[in-house]
Amino acid sequence: MKVVVKIGGAALENQDTLRSCSRAVVELTQGGHQVAVVHGGGGALTRTLEKMGKQSEFVNGLRITDAETRDMALMVLSGLVNKKLVAAIGAAGKPAIGLSGGDGGSFRARKKEEPDLGFVGEVVASDPRWIEAIWNQGGIPVVASLAVGATGEYYNINADQMAAACAVACRASALIFLTDVPGVKDADGSVIRWLSLPMISQMVAASVVSGGMLPKLEACKHALNRGVGRVRIFPASEASALAQFYFEKSAAGTEVRVA
Repeated sequence: MKVVVKIGGAALENQDTLRSCSRAVVELTQGGHQVAVVHGGGGALTRTLEKMGKQSEFVNGLRITDAETRDMALMVLSGLVNKKLVAAIGAAGKPAIGLSGGDGGSFRARKKEEPDLGFVGEVVASDPRWIEAIWNQGGIPVVASLAVGATGEYYNINADQMAAACAVACRASALIFLTDVPGVKDADGSVIRWLSLPMISQMVAASVVSGGMLPKLEACKHALNRGVGRVRIFPASEASALAQFYFEKSAAGTEVRVA
């Protein structure tokens, strides 16, 4: 089974949670599964920009990215954050190889037009052979959420959407989002255990979900509509249960379904 795991939020910020998530990823591979990890690193990028005197602005959960911010994203995400995650997975017992979406032409992007956020892109093409090459050598690919456009420009890609693109490209059986929230919440603040695609549209229209959850749910829709078997938003605090999620019923997080 092929599984794509997106790690973000507190899982990248807290050392104990990072270790727990890394162990969970390694445990997934011990059943013979091929696992790819996709990550963001928005917190680290925001802190770095603040040190430079730049304020971060977001529209519907997406960062407005001028050329300087894009260059800092390239440095922070494919550098510090990627290598920190590679080291944590290695310490958990499995070799990991860090990539950005631009390496080997793995993911191609174009500028996101609506709204215009600067160097923010969307994935339009993919080539999974380098991810598969790492799998064939017994490793875990760790992909930073950046991709290259037709003219060689790097674009910042929302990490949730990069994870969905990766899952589709690899024909993954499952896509798991490890997050710092317990799941998708309804209007009363209760976690929704099973969420259908029609329900997502209704919740967005009613402004029940907003901010960073919007691109995450769009990523869920993208993956399910293009053949990914299962999609689950899973709290990073319960990552130890991750290895069994596909085989046992779990009350943790939110399972997103086509209908």
